[in-house]
Amino acid sequence: MTSWFRQHGFALGAALVHLRKAPGSFLFNILVVAIALALPFMGLTLLDNVRPLSEQMSVDPEISLFMKQDVSREQSAALATPLRELMKDAKIIFVPREKALDNLKGKSGLSDVIATLGENPLPDSYIVKLDAFRSAAAGLDVDLLAEQMRALPGVDTVQIDSAWVKRLAALIGVLKLALLLLAATLGTVVVAVVFNTIRLQVLTQREEILVSKLIGATDTFIHRPFYYTGALLGLCAGGVALGAVALALQPLNQAIAEFARLYASEFQLAPLEPLPMAGLLAVSATLGLIGAVLSVQRHLARLN
Repeated sequence: MTSWFRQHGFALGAALVHLRKAPGSFLFNILVVAIALALPFMGLTLLDNVRPLSEQMSVDPEISLFMKQDVSREQSAALATPLRELMKDAKIIFVPREKALDNLKGKSGLSDVIATLGENPLPDSYIVKLDAFRSAAAGLDVDLLAEQMRALPGVDTVQIDSAWVKRLAALIGVLKLALLLLAATLGTVVVAVVFNTIRLQVLTQREEILVSKLIGATDTFIHRPFYYTGALLGLCAGGVALGAVALALQPLNQAIAEFARLYASEFQLAPLEPLPMAGLLAVSATLGLIGAVLSVQRHLARLN
């Protein structure tokens, strides 16, 4: 075990020595790889911030039913009976217009403006919450159910509130697939950049490698420093990409804060947690290692 650590320590030291001989080229390659990694890292950060919001939203079908303004409170309350006949398993909540107005004042922060309207402009309403699993098992058509509710006496408007949530979930699924394809494409670019970098190093050290072989150096001993070079390149580029993403979040949050303030929200983009960051750094180092292995196996085989 001591010999194994000594050999890897020597290989790491040899890789660092070669990098110090050409720091400009190494830094340029880090920049190129970091640019390729920054795009999927930013996409992953955005999805990680949006995911908690989408998980908090219910995807169960929910229907809002609004009564006409001239309908009395007794007529509005009496509508609960035919609604329960239509949907026996649904949760039906009656929202009086006074409660709806209080909720609007509390959420919008426009209580002073609403007070100038005089009488309450909001109608009585019902919220009908359906269970998605039971609805699917019963073959319930939510759109057809909404049409039947519109035909009830005194009903003005019927709105299916969960449709946009499903669209958002579908959109997030599409974005995840697009991010996966982008990451695969740019990951290939990273491997290609490291492949070319190691190829140039192999050609530069060709005579040194041949002399090492003459004095009995094994292929593993010769290959190992190049593997460390590729892994270090990927690791450093991953760190630069994460730093660039963290810096980019600051101007984005300034723009988002102004937009979120219009909706009485304090939503902010946060950087990834330490564990996902460590995972991304490991992926970056692995991509660099893969590029180095492919390059070394190809070009050093020719020297043999």
